[in-house]
Amino acid sequence: MHELDLHHIFELGLILVMIAAGITAIAKKFRQPYPIALVIVGTFIGLVHIPVLEPLKEFITEGEIFNFVIITLFLPALLGEAALKLPFSHLKENKAPILALAFGGTLLSFIIIGFSAIWFLDFSIPAAFVLAALMSATDPVSVLSIFKSVGVNKRLATVIEGESLFNDGLAVVLFKISAFYLLTYLELGVEGAGLGLWEFFKVISLGLIIGGALGYGFSQLTKYYDDYPLEIIFSIILFYGSFLLAESIHASGVIAVVVAALILGNYGAKIGMSPATKLNINNFWEVTALLANSLVFLMVGLEITVIDLTDKWWLIIVSILIVLIARSIAVYSSLLFIKSFPTSWKHVINWGGLKGSLSIALVLSLPRDFTGREEILIIAFSVVLFSLVVQGLSIKPLLSWLGVNKKEEGYQEYEQLIARAHRFETGILEIMKVKKNLFITEAISKDLILQYEQELSKLQNETELLFQKYPDLKEKQKTNLQKHSLYAQHDAIDQLLKEEIISNEVAEKEKDEITNSLVKLEDTH
Repeated sequence: MHELDLHHIFELGLILVMIAAGITAIAKKFRQPYPIALVIVGTFIGLVHIPVLEPLKEFITEGEIFNFVIITLFLPALLGEAALKLPFSHLKENKAPILALAFGGTLLSFIIIGFSAIWFLDFSIPAAFVLAALMSATDPVSVLSIFKSVGVNKRLATVIEGESLFNDGLAVVLFKISAFYLLTYLELGVEGAGLGLWEFFKVISLGLIIGGALGYGFSQLTKYYDDYPLEIIFSIILFYGSFLLAESIHASGVIAVVVAALILGNYGAKIGMSPATKLNINNFWEVTALLANSLVFLMVGLEITVIDLTDKWWLIIVSILIVLIARSIAVYSSLLFIKSFPTSWKHVINWGGLKGSLSIALVLSLPRDFTGREEILIIAFSVVLFSLVVQGLSIKPLLSWLGVNKKEEGYQEYEQLIARAHRFETGILEIMKVKKNLFITEAISKDLILQYEQELSKLQNETELLFQKYPDLKEKQKTNLQKHSLYAQHDAIDQLLKEEIISNEVAEKEKDEITNSLVKLEDTH
């Protein structure tokens, strides 16, 4: 690769953003999961020789570049954004399944994959358990992106988010222990087992302490400012600062940033953020996460193409089967004693245990002389590709087949009433237009318009009966109408300001009131 200057790096980055944004926009237009589209297109770009994009491919597929971008640049932002918007009350309500999956399920999967790799793949002990760590955790970037795009039940979404955020931190800890300390601990016998457990709890505990302390400190800081651009900067410093500080003292950066973001998004938002600040911080991180996700999945597709899979198909197939079986055993076993947890949800969580960019970034961080590195690399890339494309594409049909993402009661009937009402209203407007243009007499058009108006009256009565039967449906429609009204009011204030009818001071005051009303609607629904 030719030597790159900063200007050229910026150009390559901008090209990557443009490609990622274009693919994401098209996927969203057709209501398809954009992460999968990005991986597929990235893989295609990597396989096909496109002269204009060759420098970009060479730059992105550099192991150190990919590792830095995924782990240091994007991971804190993606984890922080997800945890920031996750209500602590929802976590508390679902703590049993989240803890069972994030800790019990991850450890069980780690053990099953590790021993299976030794027995069936003839891996050394360190290589087997490094692979196990990589394949045991669901990748938060992949899981959250896919499930947000297909839509799932709120409680199920909370469990999925909680598992992916916490078991990710656990998997990184297990990866580092397996890669660098496992043989030493095994040689020391009982003493080594004790040292291993101490290292495990130390890394997690320090991550919790750092995240908790910084999250609390920055939450207190927000009390002294009502300035959302400044508070957004505080959140950036918090997410990246907690991650980098924890990593610098060999603690879990992932756990630190998740805990810090949870505290800021719940405690900090409660004691120190105005509604306008909360809305703007959430909007900022939502945009950041969309950009980061788009780039991550495109990069994963590009990175996958550099691996030579020739004559490795048996290894890949056996590995995928091992990972799928281990995931199934881990999910169903860990949720066995959780009451009131639907079986259909267990199926979704099992099949939705996607692997992604973090697994690839971690395996690329292995030392070049690590025994079994190439085999682990091949398996990791293959499982990630299978996970994102095969499992990712089949999640939406699975949700529909299991009835997990079915719409609330009465909603389909409501949609039918709305469709029919829209038909008749459009018909009346068209009759009026044709009547005017073609000089149709009142006598001819009156009967048809009266017929449509009678149909509309019937539909209005049916809608009222439906709302009486399903009060929640009426509340939801009322909330949607209120939101549209508030957005229109916001635009109206902007227009008055633009025409210099009102001052900046009055406009800001009115906008703050509108924003506060919007936040209240979000909080109560």
